[in-house]
Amino acid sequence: MSKDNKTGGKPAEDKSAKDTHYATLRRAHRDNKRERGEIPTPAPQKRRRAADDWKPPNLAPDQVYLYGLHTVRAAIDNKERKSIKLSVTQNALARLEVDAEALGIPVEIVTPQDIDKVLGPEAIHQGVMLETRPLPVRRLEALKNSPLMLVLDQVTDPHNVGAIMRSAVAFGAGAVITTQRHSPTESGVLAKSASGALELIPYIQITNLADALGELQKLGFFTIGLDSEGPAPLESTFSGHKVALVLGSEGKGLRQKTRETVNALARLDMPGEIKSLNVSNAAAIAMYAARQHLKG
Repeated sequence: MSKDNKTGGKPAEDKSAKDTHYATLRRAHRDNKRERGEIPTPAPQKRRRAADDWKPPNLAPDQVYLYGLHTVRAAIDNKERKSIKLSVTQNALARLEVDAEALGIPVEIVTPQDIDKVLGPEAIHQGVMLETRPLPVRRLEALKNSPLMLVLDQVTDPHNVGAIMRSAVAFGAGAVITTQRHSPTESGVLAKSASGALELIPYIQITNLADALGELQKLGFFTIGLDSEGPAPLESTFSGHKVALVLGSEGKGLRQKTRETVNALARLDMPGEIKSLNVSNAAAIAMYAARQHLKG
């Protein structure tokens, strides 16, 4: 019998297990502090290495992963959203401020690394991930009572579309309408960029933009395409009591068919040295101007 055993000490292998236990506690404590922003995230080179090793999961057509505290909370509050499973760290669950037992879906307590394995190390998930089904499909005819619409002609960047959604909700637009091709589908990136707005405004993807503009016109909307070479300033182009603003893709702008279909083309007059804006900024300015017209 060893001296340690004679004096009531623990075997060497128990010491190793104890060290492992404390290492796990230290990692958990560090992860919690990182979630709260109290310590920095891993060095960029480590994150790049992890990103290189990560492979996105094969998602089913009806499977969507949403992440981020504000995004997930908005999704949970949306009665039209069908949630499947919530994966959340203990700390994030407290910050989410929801009753886990009342959600009616499985709630799994995980580590940030568990979520990283699904979303990738670059996703700013804040320790929460919600598996859901896509939102129900909306139809244009259901929007006839809304005085302001936003139409996107092949805007491809989900970050821009998400930012546009936030502005659209802020200015009370009835929907964001876009094409099925060359536009982002409902996703975690889009929802995170929209910061909850995806749950608050219909995101309608149509097959033919010219046909959709024609349908909006039949519903009483005056359709205006934003173009840097537009013949008149936007403020003097508005007409009627319903307005649909149409914005083109980053760089290319409106397609020729779209130009020919809208009721009018207009420009945003900018007196400064820079004559073009990011599409999300242009959308916000155009919606503000449209609201001023609709109030008159």
